[in-house]
Amino acid sequence: MNGGTMIFDPLLPWAVIWIAVALCLAFVILAVWRGLSGWWLRGLAAAFLLVAIANPSLQREERMPLSDIVVLVVDESASQRLSDRPGQTQQAIDRVRAEIAAMDDTELRVVRLGDGEGDSGTLLMGALSEALAEVPRARLAGAILLTDGQLHDIENAPDMPAPLHALLTGRADDWDRRLVVKNAPAFAIIDEEINLTLRIEDQGVVPAAQNGQVVLSISVDGAEPEMFTVPVGRDLSLPVTLNHGGMNVIQFRLAGAEGELTDRNNAAVVQINGVRDRLRVLLVSGEPHPGERTWRNLLKSDSSVDLVHFTILRPPEKQDGVPVSELSLIAFPTRELFLEKVDDFDLIIFDRYHRRGILPSVYLDNVRRYVETGGAVLIAAGPDFAGAGSLYHSPLGEIMPAEPTARVYEQGFRPEVSELGRRHPVTEGLKQAWNGVGNEEWGRWFRQIALEAKSATAQVVMRGIDDSPLLVLDRVGEGRIALLGSDHAWLWNRGFEGGGPQLELLRRLAHWMMKEPELEEEALRARTEGQTITVIRRSLKDIPRKVEITGPDGTVTTLPLEQTSPGRYSGMLEGPEIGLYRLTDGELQTVTALGPAAPREFEETIATAEKLAPALERSRGGYLWLMNGMPDIRQVRQGRLAAGRGWVGITPRGAYRTADVTLIPLAPAWLMLVLAGGLLIGGWMREGRR
Repeated sequence: MNGGTMIFDPLLPWAVIWIAVALCLAFVILAVWRGLSGWWLRGLAAAFLLVAIANPSLQREERMPLSDIVVLVVDESASQRLSDRPGQTQQAIDRVRAEIAAMDDTELRVVRLGDGEGDSGTLLMGALSEALAEVPRARLAGAILLTDGQLHDIENAPDMPAPLHALLTGRADDWDRRLVVKNAPAFAIIDEEINLTLRIEDQGVVPAAQNGQVVLSISVDGAEPEMFTVPVGRDLSLPVTLNHGGMNVIQFRLAGAEGELTDRNNAAVVQINGVRDRLRVLLVSGEPHPGERTWRNLLKSDSSVDLVHFTILRPPEKQDGVPVSELSLIAFPTRELFLEKVDDFDLIIFDRYHRRGILPSVYLDNVRRYVETGGAVLIAAGPDFAGAGSLYHSPLGEIMPAEPTARVYEQGFRPEVSELGRRHPVTEGLKQAWNGVGNEEWGRWFRQIALEAKSATAQVVMRGIDDSPLLVLDRVGEGRIALLGSDHAWLWNRGFEGGGPQLELLRRLAHWMMKEPELEEEALRARTEGQTITVIRRSLKDIPRKVEITGPDGTVTTLPLEQTSPGRYSGMLEGPEIGLYRLTDGELQTVTALGPAAPREFEETIATAEKLAPALERSRGGYLWLMNGMPDIRQVRQGRLAAGRGWVGITPRGAYRTADVTLIPLAPAWLMLVLAGGLLIGGWMREGRR
């Protein structure tokens, strides 16, 4: 294909040429007004001179026609895999390929997209924009979207130089039911009621057989679900009370209904982190001593701790006959604290306490019952723990993990973490957690009460002189008890000989006793980030570990765990789909949720053209339902309506590529000068004869 174009390459600026044209016209008009017979010859001479200055040429191009391009964007997101939509989609692709192949100089480019990253949904317009960026604008004859019309980025629709059409999958009688979690907090206080807001919605053409009542099952942390009959189309306020700290996983599920598009949106998973409102701690100090303030400062530094602290000021050698009740600064409410209110405390600490008759045996027996039913007691032993007034010789002795030998060491020693302690979360990694001043060893303590572990379940996590137990932990019934065989932990706080991790140790110890999930020695946890599930297994046993993970579709995957530090095993798994995953290693089990409570892709599943309509109208395009038959594709002129009943149109662009360019001068300078000179002489001779 060839084409020709007249071009000018003036020898002078165009402004000068236009001034010359004006002067020539003025001279010609003057000649006519004066009646000069050669005016027309002079005018032609001026014209030839002006043409010579404009330097016209004929540009001949050898053009190679380029094919028109039609872009087909195929939506393969999750909602497009419902019902018979995959079959409709494939038939439409085959039909469009055949129609475009039958057209001369027209090619088809197919772009496919799946679900967006994370929970961004169907980014159809983003895929279209990326496809158009790779197509020359002059060659774009049209674009076709093969979709159900459910997209989540219509605001990113590109400016189209050609028609944009949509071929819609789906059926006119499609309907679906979904469960919506409208309100769910990320955090909640343990043992306090919160309200979740749920709603069950029907979409599309709902059969008359589906009445307004459905069965809703609720399962907490993978336990056996409870069934409730609830209405459809109304907000439901569900009261929930969390009974443990850490992550609480609540799963809601509706029974599938006959004929609905999918049951993937019939379930929702909510993860709520349970936290304590206020930690209630009772600290009873047997006598004033340097370590007493250490305990008080530790507990008061945490704003979430409510501390009740009593110190017995009367020295044991005081024998003046004055009743104890008259020596108190305030009345010591022993009955109220140890009989009536003891269950209100999360932790009771006896700091160098020994029996003086202030707390009768019945009170201490109630503390023992408090531990067995879920409470926690920490005993920081002083020298009196080895004597006759020791708490060990009270009802509390029945639940203590170790007994005193009546020997008290008064010599310097360095506390050390035991072999078991290196795996226990209370003492694991204490060396690394201690931000000392470069000391490789902790500072010394100078008093230790000799202990012998007596409980079969006692855990000796720290040792002192002659490798004897220093810190012993144990579980009693539903509660926990800890025994620290020294009252010199405060030396670390003072920085003696470099100090040590006193604050971190006591913090971990207190939180372990209050059953914080992060400090459980036998625990299976899972956390999710994106599509990745990270599994962490803590154990005091040094044996190979693996977990079985059951996905939302029932698929079971075995994940081996590697020991990353003493007592800690971990592994990672890429979750194939969003939903609830169940994990077990044969001993423990837990659940975790991958993805949002309700995936965005399944929020709306009924096919519709409503969202796409504005973008289609701007390009004079249209939409067709594939359930009414496969479309015809026609060529229409630009600016015309490009869609009709059973057909869509594309606009031929006539684009080409220039292969060669030839310039042919139309007015050689020498020829123009000869002609202009001849005309001037002719005009002079004509006027001279007159």
